[in-house]
Amino acid sequence: MDLKAAYRTIMDDHFTPEMEISFIDGEKRQTLRYEKVSWVIDGEQKGLRYGENPGQEAAVYKLVNGNLVLGDTETILPGHWLASDPELLQSGKHPGKTNLTDADNALNIMRYLMDTPCAIIVKHNNPCGVARAETLAEAFEKAYRADRVAAFGGCVAFNREVDVDTAKAVAENYMEVVVAPEFSPGVMEIFAEKKNLRVMRIRNMARLSDFAAKRCVDFKSLIDGGIVAQMSFVPTVREVSGFMPAECVRKDGTVHRISRMPTASEYEDLLFGWLVESGVTSNSVLYVKDGVTVGIGTGEQDRVGVAEIARDKAYRKRADLICWDRYGVAYNDMVLKFGEKDGASKRMEIDEEVNAIRGGLPGCAMVSDAFFPFRDGAEVGIREGITSIVQPGGALRDWDVIDCCNEAGVAMVFTGQRSFKH
Repeated sequence: MDLKAAYRTIMDDHFTPEMEISFIDGEKRQTLRYEKVSWVIDGEQKGLRYGENPGQEAAVYKLVNGNLVLGDTETILPGHWLASDPELLQSGKHPGKTNLTDADNALNIMRYLMDTPCAIIVKHNNPCGVARAETLAEAFEKAYRADRVAAFGGCVAFNREVDVDTAKAVAENYMEVVVAPEFSPGVMEIFAEKKNLRVMRIRNMARLSDFAAKRCVDFKSLIDGGIVAQMSFVPTVREVSGFMPAECVRKDGTVHRISRMPTASEYEDLLFGWLVESGVTSNSVLYVKDGVTVGIGTGEQDRVGVAEIARDKAYRKRADLICWDRYGVAYNDMVLKFGEKDGASKRMEIDEEVNAIRGGLPGCAMVSDAFFPFRDGAEVGIREGITSIVQPGGALRDWDVIDCCNEAGVAMVFTGQRSFKH
C-alpha cells in the first residue's frame, strides 16, 4: 500500500458551482450568493486539492452578491475578495483547504498591521512567527527566526511588494505558500526554483486596513448538520489610546489600581501583541518584544498551562536558534551529528546559555486573550522577567492580579474585550 499516494491525490469535489445562504425574517429575506473558485492548473480548471485531510472533498466560494445587515452590523460587501479569490501565480503542489485558511488567518492578523513592513508565518491556522521591521526582508528574517522549526512548510504573508532580497530569504527555507499584494521583477524566477511553492497574489491586500473594523458571518458546522452562525471577531482596541489602566473595585469597596503604566515602547509591544492575538487559537498567551513574537502558546485548556507553554516554547526556540547559528544543525539533531557525548555536552552548554537569558523573555510584553482568574497565570511571565501585561480584565479576582503586578513593578492594561478564537 502506497501511503504517500493519498497526499498526491487531487479530489474531484461534488460541490455545486453556486451556493446561496438566506437569512429570513418573516417577509424579509436577505440572500448571499456565492460562486465556487477554481484556477487553471496544468491546463485544467481545478478547485481545492482536498480539505483538511486527503479524502475530504472541499471547495472555496467567493461572495458575489448580497448585502447582509443584521442589527447594527453590516457585513463585508461582495467583490472585496482576499483569500477567497487569490491569483495563483505558481501552483506548486496545488492548494488545499489548509493552505487557503492559513493564508486567510495571516490576512486576518495583517489587516491591523499595515502601517509598517510586516511578515506573518502561519502554520496549522496559528501564527508561529510575526514581525515588523524597516524592510520586508528583515521582517521575514525576524518572523522566521522567532520559530524556525514551526515555520518549516508554513504560509508566509507579506503586506508589501516582495522584492528580490525578500524572495531570496524565503527561497533559502522550505515554505509552502507565499502571499503578497505584488512581486517585483525577478522574484517569480527565484520562486520558480521551488517547485512545490504556491505563490498567491492578492491585490486587494493594499486595502486591508479598510477591513479592520469589518465583519462577516462566521459559520461553524455541527456534527448533525446544524450550523452555529456568529459575527466574526474584531478587536475594539486598535490603538494605544484604547487601553484602560488596570483597576477594579472589590466587594468591600476597596479600589485596586495598577501602580505603573506602560512606557512608550511597552505600549507598542502590548498593542502589537494584542492585534496578533486576534488570530491565535484559544486559550492563548503570547510573549512579544520589539515588534517580534517570542513565544506563542495556543489551544490549551487552562490559562496557567498556556502561559507555561508559551514560556517553554520561547526557551526551546531560542535553544534551537543558537544551535542552528552556531553549528548549522537543529537542537534535536545534536547527538546525531556530534555523537552522544559531544552532542550532549554541546546541548548542555546551550541550555545553560538559554537559561541565563531566560529564553529571551525579560522585557517582553505578556498578552492573554482572556482574563487571569488568579494571579498564578500572570506570575508565570513575571518570574521570567516580563515587564508589561495586556488582558481583557473582568475577573472576580482582578484585584489579586493587580496586586501581583504592583509587587513586581509590572505595568498592566485592560482591553475590556475577550479575544477567544475557536
